[in-house]
Amino acid sequence: MPPTGSLIPADAPFSAQQEAWLAGFIAGIAAAARQDSATDAAPSATVDVLFGTQTGNAEFLAGELVAGARAHGLGGRATALDDVTPDHLASLSHVLVVTSTYGEGEMPDNAGLFWEALESDTAPRLEGLRYAVLGLGDRGYDDFCQAAKLIDTRLEQLGATRLHERADCDVDFEDPAAAWTATVLERLAAETGASGGEPQQAAPAKPRSQWNKRNPYRSRLAVNRLLSSPGSAKEIRHYEFDLGDSGIDYEAGDALAVVPVNDGALVDALLERLGAGGDEESARLLRAEREIRTPSKELIADLVERAPAGELASVVAHGDRSDLDSWLWGRDILDLLRDAGPAAPSLPELLPLLRPLQARQYSISSSPLAHPGSVHLTVASVRHGAGERTYGGVASTYLADRIGAGGDVGVFVQPNASFGVPADDSAPMVMIGPGTGIAPFRGFLHERAARGATGRNWLFFGDQHRATDFVYEDELTGLRDSGVLTELDLAFSRDQAEKVYVQTRMRERSRELYAWLEEGAHLYVCGDATRMAKDVETALLGVISEQRGRGDDDAAEYLAGLRRAKRYVRDVY
Repeated sequence: MPPTGSLIPADAPFSAQQEAWLAGFIAGIAAAARQDSATDAAPSATVDVLFGTQTGNAEFLAGELVAGARAHGLGGRATALDDVTPDHLASLSHVLVVTSTYGEGEMPDNAGLFWEALESDTAPRLEGLRYAVLGLGDRGYDDFCQAAKLIDTRLEQLGATRLHERADCDVDFEDPAAAWTATVLERLAAETGASGGEPQQAAPAKPRSQWNKRNPYRSRLAVNRLLSSPGSAKEIRHYEFDLGDSGIDYEAGDALAVVPVNDGALVDALLERLGAGGDEESARLLRAEREIRTPSKELIADLVERAPAGELASVVAHGDRSDLDSWLWGRDILDLLRDAGPAAPSLPELLPLLRPLQARQYSISSSPLAHPGSVHLTVASVRHGAGERTYGGVASTYLADRIGAGGDVGVFVQPNASFGVPADDSAPMVMIGPGTGIAPFRGFLHERAARGATGRNWLFFGDQHRATDFVYEDELTGLRDSGVLTELDLAFSRDQAEKVYVQTRMRERSRELYAWLEEGAHLYVCGDATRMAKDVETALLGVISEQRGRGDDDAAEYLAGLRRAKRYVRDVY
């Protein structure tokens, strides 16, 4: 799921979003060319739109900002934050920053280098810069839009002038982002004396895909197959969705968003607890529109106020977020209402405290070249608990349990422009994806096979036990035997006394791995962000340091160079 910057090969199909962006880009150039021809004058100012993205939304908005700037008679260009040095930033006049926040208040993958340089003591003064910042985030997290807040504050500290107040957008970002964009571009046009020209004469842009979170495509679930074997501690499933006549385009490496429906049994239990059993409209609302598994911050605060002597209030009073997370793990909203007893809110009081039910994004595990007319997912069903109550992941159990054979599911594609196979079919590719992290790499390998790519491919994969958790074993073995998969390193952690992970295999093959990087390999990581991705990066830095023999700082700069070249990208969650 979504980094930026990979070039798309000339013969590869564009997604609807990419075509729309490209058409807007071309239309903007055409409009600017006509205006220049008529007035023999360059744009009054150039707007540099700098984006930091993890899933592609910020990059898409950056493209829309550029097209909007050109429609206002301004010059415009979009650049990933990591491609901008502080000295380059100091040479710019008007900058709009669009950035998401990753993890617990961290910069997205393509903005980390930019932020390290910007926050350093050697960053230049920016008195000549006028700027505005647009943040994308999720209010369910404590560090909501933290990356945008940090950049906004730091630019001001360095002397830049804020053109417009920062906007911090929640998960439903489209309307507030559009309002902010319109206001900022109008202000820029007025400030610089730009003319809107005649944008209505521009070549019409192809519209964005009609399928999105507000209008998902109802796709037939054609395949629901269990991949893990009996005895596995996990339940990993392979899904195939029929795209029918939707016209949906996607690239290997994109994500598919699934619009889930809550478990009807949980909805009924909630309504019974709230004394509202039989309320059909409330049942529909709780089933399809509200998040009823994970409590919102607003609900937690409300329950603490209602029951100040309760266990939840005691945990919150400690002020330790990790303690609260640990206490909440394994509990859902029904548990919290039961714990609150008679102090619990009524249904009308509860509904405003529930977050909207959001689509869940999963890395696509297919290639449109190898699997035309369908899109595949590889999903671990989340289940825990025993006895009186069992719990399940909202979307994973919806797919596994509640969609019958041939049933339909609301879906839409979330493009990830940077996480795709190399544009150069001869470039080597290293993929590190344990567990369900293998998903995009299955798509990558099928894509390269379908394209007849000559570049070597190396996969590091692992899980707990080979006998039960080696998903896609037959496919991977076949790809290796056919020569598509050059190297396959496996790490099954529980098959021996000492645990072995993918990073263990990386260290064991340190010399060969570094040689591939020196020969131009693109390195991809997919899977768990909490531990695996960090452990893999630590191992990668160790490999580089050991092979180069120049110390940790040199290894860090080498890896930073791979990031800048878009040869080290991650899809982690």
